[in-house]
Amino acid sequence: MKIETRQIEAFLRKPDPRIRGVVIYGNDDGLVAERAVQLAKTVCEDLKDPFRVVDIGGDALKGDPARLADEFGAMSLMGGRRVIRVRPAGEESAAALENLAAAVAGDALVVLEGGNLSPRSTLRALAETEPNLAALPCYMDSDEALAGLVESAARTHGIVVDPDALHWIVDRIGGDRGQTRSEMDKLLLYKSSDPAKTLTLADAVAVLGDSAAIGADDVIAATFDGDLVALDRALDRVFAEGGNAVQLVRSLQRHADQLHLVSGHAGAGGNLESAMFKARGLPRGGPIRQRFERHLRAWPLRRLSDALTAILRAEQECKTTGFPDQAIARRLCLALSSSARSAKARR
Repeated sequence: MKIETRQIEAFLRKPDPRIRGVVIYGNDDGLVAERAVQLAKTVCEDLKDPFRVVDIGGDALKGDPARLADEFGAMSLMGGRRVIRVRPAGEESAAALENLAAAVAGDALVVLEGGNLSPRSTLRALAETEPNLAALPCYMDSDEALAGLVESAARTHGIVVDPDALHWIVDRIGGDRGQTRSEMDKLLLYKSSDPAKTLTLADAVAVLGDSAAIGADDVIAATFDGDLVALDRALDRVFAEGGNAVQLVRSLQRHADQLHLVSGHAGAGGNLESAMFKARGLPRGGPIRQRFERHLRAWPLRRLSDALTAILRAEQECKTTGFPDQAIARRLCLALSSSARSAKARR
């Protein structure tokens, strides 16, 4: 049985009693491990219980494919249903899983942590097609899912996440569930002795960030605002703290790409709010959201196209001309900022 995305949470809370084996797979190792634990605990809360929990390495099943079916049928000496955990489980476990599907008797739950299995995987195909087995996918979290995870983790500690902090955290931690949990643990530990119950952007930067990354945000703001004085200070700070010129240029490109995408949606007949809703990864509110909207108003689609062309050319020059990267990045930022300043003066 193939478990669809919309069914996963319900299945993890209360697995179908007809299912005797579940292959958990995907490219998010942290989420695979997390869901395997969650599923196993529906049978036995203490996963260190030696009488009810058995751990098997997938390679051990290669030479003994009957073992999984035997463990499935064995009874606990102390009573209670048993959990059989197989990790890591690859193609070498396929014959054992086939024997499990054909087993006559048993009531254990077998949980296999399968890693990133392709659609051609025999192990995955068995789990998807056999009626008493299940395949449960785990892929990298989307920005929306990550935001929900961050807010949920904070909420359990009575903490509210400021919108700017939420956007900044999601933008930097990536989609791996294990990494997200680890980073949130750091943040919540940092806030544990703070009477203030709001996790701010400053908190996130203090724990997870580096000053060069924040400096890059300041460069982006000053460049697209046309603030030449602030831009000069921000560039000095970024490069003094070891900022990479090519990465800075790419940060400008990402911002211009987002502006271009939203501006294009709005230009196709939608309003600004609906256009921003369609674009993923944008700030929900606060000063960063206000800054983004300000840049949208200041940079029409044609000028954004010209800006993207200039940004791509600057990155190419950084890689091919032999001129100092920092000088190329500075020249690009000054040109874009001057363009924004001139356009503001004409309005």
